[in-house]
Order: sequence, then C-alpha cells, then structure tokens
Amino acid sequence: MAKTIQAIRGMNDLLPEQTAAWQQVEAIIRQVAASYGYQEIRMPVLESTALFKRSIGEVTDIVEKEMYTFDDRNGESVTLRPEGTASCVRAGNQHGLLYNQIQRLWYMGPMFRYERPQKGRYRQFHQFGIETFGLEGADADAEVILLSARLWKALGMADQVELQLNSLGSNEARARYRDALRDYLEQYKSELDEDSQRRLDTNPLRILDSKDANTQQLLEQAPKLSDYWDEESKQHFDELKARLDAAGISYVFNERLVRGLDYYNRTVFEWVTTALGAQGTVCAGGRYDGLVEQLGGKATPAVGFAMGMERLVLLLQEQEKLAPRRAVDAYLMPLGEAAELNAQAVAEKLRNELPDLRIVVHSGGGAMKKQIKKADKSGAEVALILGENELENNQLTVKPLRTTDDQQTLGWGELVVALKPLTQE
Repeated sequence: MAKTIQAIRGMNDLLPEQTAAWQQVEAIIRQVAASYGYQEIRMPVLESTALFKRSIGEVTDIVEKEMYTFDDRNGESVTLRPEGTASCVRAGNQHGLLYNQIQRLWYMGPMFRYERPQKGRYRQFHQFGIETFGLEGADADAEVILLSARLWKALGMADQVELQLNSLGSNEARARYRDALRDYLEQYKSELDEDSQRRLDTNPLRILDSKDANTQQLLEQAPKLSDYWDEESKQHFDELKARLDAAGISYVFNERLVRGLDYYNRTVFEWVTTALGAQGTVCAGGRYDGLVEQLGGKATPAVGFAMGMERLVLLLQEQEKLAPRRAVDAYLMPLGEAAELNAQAVAEKLRNELPDLRIVVHSGGGAMKKQIKKADKSGAEVALILGENELENNQLTVKPLRTTDDQQTLGWGELVVALKPLTQE
C-alpha cells in the first residue's frame, strides 16, 4: 500500500464543519468594510523577493528567518507573501491607483511565514487587511481604528479586546530615539536575552517587544520614545486621541508598542486580548507614509491594519460567538420510481422560488426509513417527501425533523410560504 501523503506541517486544511464559521466571519468583515466605503483588492500570493526586503526591512525576523523564498525557473528570486501591505502598495503603484488619489482598500487571503506552528498560528495563515491611501490627517487614523472597533462590535466581542496606542514620531525622530535606546542598552548588553542582543545592532526598537522579564526590567529606565517626538507628530497623536475620545473609543497608551515592520511612522496600534490565555495581539496597524515612495511610487500618506483570521475565528469559537447557519435546510426524499425521476426537477423548481433555500435531494433510492435517517444526519430542518400522490397533485409533504410538529401535505403556494422562514435562519 502506498504511503499516505500528509499536509506540510503548518499548512492546515479547513474542513466543511469549520468553513461555515469562517464564512460567517468573512461575511461580517465584508459588510463592515463596505459600510465605510472600502473596496476589495486581490493581489497574487507570489511576489518578487525584493518587494518585501525593501518594505519590511532586511534585518527583520520576517526577512531573516520566516519568508518562503526560492528561485523560479528563470533564476529570479520570488517569495510567498508574508504580509499584505507591501503587495497592496505594489499593486497601487503598478496600476496608477495612488498618486494624488484617495483610496480605501481591503483584502483577505493567505500569507506565508516559516515559524513554529502553535495554537491559532500556522505557516500558511490568513489575514484581513485595511489600507487607506492619500489622507495624511489624524482623521484617517481614527477612521481605520473606528472600523476595527465596529468589527469587534459586529462580532460580539467588543468586551474581549483592548486598544493599545502609541506614536513612533517622524522617521527622523524615530532614528534619534533608536540611537539613544541603543546607547542606553549597550551598557547592559550581556544582561539582555539572546534575541535582544542580536537586535541591538540591527533593530533596537524591537527590543521593546521582548517577552524576557529581565530585559523588560532593564527597559524601565530606558529613554522614552515620547521624549523624541517632533511637534507635528505630537499634534497628530493628540488629534487622534481627541477623535477617539469623541467617538467613545477607550484606549491604553503603550509607549513600548513599536510594531515589527520597518515601514511604520507616527501612529501604531494593536488590539490585544487575554481570552486565548496570555495576552495576544488580534489586530495591529498604523501609519506608513514613506512606503509608497520607498517602493517606487510618488510620496503618498497611508494608514492601515491587518488581523489574523485563524486567531480571530478561534477566539470567537472559544467565546461561543459564532452560530453559523446550518448547511442544509431541507432534504427531499423521493419514494418510488416516478418520484425519483422527477425529484431533481422539483428541487430545481424550489430553488427558483427560494434561491437561498439549501436543499439536498436524496440519491441512491431506499425505503422511507433509510431516507429519514439520511435526512436527519444531514442536519436539515425538514424532510420533504415526494411520493406518488404528491407527484400527481403537485404537492410535497413537509416532515419536521427538529420539532414534534405534525407533518403537513402542502400545495405549491403553501409550500413556498412554509419553507421561506428556513432561508432566513
């Protein structure tokens, strides 16, 4: 017997009983994004490696350790996208969507990073992202945060997440702070955790993200990022906070929040939760005014966020917030040769009348008892019995499967009225 082939580690299947929950979350996301005037963009999963090296930064963990990169048959280095913002900017530049224009875009799809698989984290994972281009004011920052807040509300989990907020200042202010932080930590280099020692020379701001308790203690006396803000960035941050206050959005100022990607400036934010155990991030974003120009376009202000779908669905399932619609509403049971011959035509007629009705036609014949068992196993709310009498009289017998109500034999008009509520549950 041939060896069974398994999925690659960290690349997980979503089975039919799981996709129903995903579809429910995706539908809510689409509705919320549309309510703010955002339009969907779809980018390829395979891009030039240079795109991510130039945008994310060559000394980030993503580029150094996590990207799926290989040479194609022409010898060109290509990468499975590890995140969506760079791809979105590339597409906007390539198709002339960004310069002197305002664009509100969203995307959803698979990303790829080679990291240790764990609960809610995979090597192929999915993200929903929002990107706004052409708006430099704090009102744009507020809009994307308000959109994310409305999404939590629509998902029924507003009380499960906390908004953490910070500003990186201008690129110049960030560079000055980076030098000051490095100078301070250099004297404690031997006491830092291994990752922080490596980052000290390459990306010292990431040390602020360290989960090592001793490193965090050393950071207590470190220079503060807010002391290096330029005046414009300070005003921008104050305006953002005022808008969030006016909208009733609560937040926590987290001065150690820096984000892991090199392209951020000014506003950065994360939505965090403890509902999955230790505090974890379920949505993160910020402003990245220099990225469009960095990737070959004209200077364009931009702000956005991304959230991991796996962790989001897992969180909603553990909080029992998802109640996806059943897969089958009605199960049509043909009894007899003539009924079997006409059953699919009857089902098509029902689909014409009720396009949202989810109806399965029994296949393979068999006695009524056998068919009832199949109908019950399908999860359908009702069985529709098509026998010789029903066929002659243009009727169907409706047998409830989830209640003790009596079955009824109904004419076509009554049948459509009786089944319509099933399409709305």
